[in-house]
Amino acid sequence: MPDLPMPDLPHFAPVQVAVTFVGAGPGAAAHLTLGAYAALQAADVVIHDRLVGAEVMALIPRHVQRVDVGKEGFGPSAKQSDINAVLVAHGLAGKRVVRLKGGDCGIFGRLDEEIDALEAAGLAFAILPGLTSATVAAASIGQSLTKRGRNRALRIVTGHDMEGFADQDWRGMARAGEVTAIYMGKKSARFIQGRLMMHGADAATPVTVVENVSRPDEKVIAATLADLPEAVAALDGPAVLLYGLAPRQAASALSQLKEARA
Repeated sequence: MPDLPMPDLPHFAPVQVAVTFVGAGPGAAAHLTLGAYAALQAADVVIHDRLVGAEVMALIPRHVQRVDVGKEGFGPSAKQSDINAVLVAHGLAGKRVVRLKGGDCGIFGRLDEEIDALEAAGLAFAILPGLTSATVAAASIGQSLTKRGRNRALRIVTGHDMEGFADQDWRGMARAGEVTAIYMGKKSARFIQGRLMMHGADAATPVTVVENVSRPDEKVIAATLADLPEAVAALDGPAVLLYGLAPRQAASALSQLKEARA
């Protein structure tokens, strides 16, 4: 990756804390904030997740120590207690630590548990938010997550949690015009489909699946609630499900079809 020309960033220099939590965005370096870039340049050690994009990892200076504490849904993962211990150990050693999380560190990133561990050890921290997959995925398909006259709210939910498939406000989600970004929803796609249709959702409701958001191998699948399980069956990368949204071209074609039939 070629060197990126960067401006002088004196006012973006990270504050003097033991650990800076940094949201890396969904993958592409273009979605990294200037503050996040400055924190990486000033770090002694970067403790990173599996989902941090290769372009962002390439921006970490070569002399900086890297510690991989990746997690994988329904797969091998570093224990959260071990991650907490690594953060505290490096912080207490006086190192400038960056905890680099994919997307936004405050959205399904178990941020509070790591903050609790730092506070228990008397270590100061700062948070630099990042772009989350839902906003970048929506931009990729030419859509906004909220639209006047369509939806006055936006839900960001998880497909599963520590107890299994996650329950949601299915009746609210099923209302016409609602938009929900579903993270970690591949394994629970059939469960989600069933719950929504049970609560009155139209089987023709668009659902766009965006795999590997913003990365070179990004894949966009325009589906409906009726065929959602089949749409995600062959995917093996991280994906966000945009329930209630179709790619702009598909939405335009559907609108024209309805007008022609009227």
